[in-house]
Amino acid sequence: MRDGFEDDGGREPPKGRLVYPFETAPEQGSGQAVEVAPGVLWLRMPLGGSLQFINVWAIADGEGWAVVDTGLQTRETSQAWRAAFADALGGKPITRVIVTHLHPDHIGLAGWMTRKFDCRLWMTRLEYFQCRMLVADTGREAPEDGVRFFHAAGWDEDAIENYKARFGGFGKAIYALPDSYRRLSDGEDFEIGGKTWRVVTGQGHSPDHACLWCPELNVLISGDQVLPRISSNVSVFPTEPDADPLSDWLRSLAKVKATVPDEVIVLPAHNDPFEGLHTRIDALISGHERGLARLEKKLAEPKRVVDTFGALFARPIGPDLLGMATGEALAHLNCLIGRGRVRRDIDADGVAWYAPIAGTISSED
Repeated sequence: MRDGFEDDGGREPPKGRLVYPFETAPEQGSGQAVEVAPGVLWLRMPLGGSLQFINVWAIADGEGWAVVDTGLQTRETSQAWRAAFADALGGKPITRVIVTHLHPDHIGLAGWMTRKFDCRLWMTRLEYFQCRMLVADTGREAPEDGVRFFHAAGWDEDAIENYKARFGGFGKAIYALPDSYRRLSDGEDFEIGGKTWRVVTGQGHSPDHACLWCPELNVLISGDQVLPRISSNVSVFPTEPDADPLSDWLRSLAKVKATVPDEVIVLPAHNDPFEGLHTRIDALISGHERGLARLEKKLAEPKRVVDTFGALFARPIGPDLLGMATGEALAHLNCLIGRGRVRRDIDADGVAWYAPIAGTISSED
């Protein structure tokens, strides 16, 4: 599962600047780390593809280290962690594994690591149980609900056959999850190595994503909730076709801005640590609002989901991005439906067509 698209291709000039305080980044898979705050280490694990790596974090915790996010379950990632255990982490044990959310690049090796060090997995309840649900789909045939969902979006037969062939692959990148976990809750304070960290959750990219904020260290581990150079994927899926995750996402961004001060150093899952949290949140919100406005204009004539990609994405959408683009386009369309701007009509073939509600588009829109 991919984490996000690049921003909207410079269609709108950025307002304000982000600052990247670290001149040197850890080499991915090297076992080495960069200290970004007292007792907080930055490591990179290999991903491949356009993202190339994921940032993971180790926080000094008594006689060991608390790890935040793990990377995919691959041979390369487990080798990189073994190198890190011996090098950057100095042979000390892992005391707990904290996972921001359920996507395989974040939770992939959590089961391996908790078993290796006999420690607990920490994550929010919805993320843990939805991850177990998705892993349980491994090896199943694609459900008819999913076929109808993508047919309604305007997929052709080749694309649907590709969906059927790839269905159930989520769990292949995840080591068997532990059968118990320690729940993180929004607003909860807990200690790591004598310092207090607060859980700040967000929705939209995933069900109940946990960010970790330490006021004493002035850092926010943001996971995929706030990324400096890409916008996290916000999608509708066949399991909940009428969901409005984009509204959840926009509310969550506003909540993070209201909760966490602008002066923190943000430690994101992708790209580099940065300063300028509120500037970046403002840019993410305005970027989606511009996308909604472009999309609404495109619907002057009724469109299928697959006809709307040009309003939202700067890059061409090929087979490798079709699923993510469809989910994100539906998130924007469902948001417009929720705002009373757009309606959905299903034709005799089961294909959905989207059009403005009469009277909502004027010459001033």
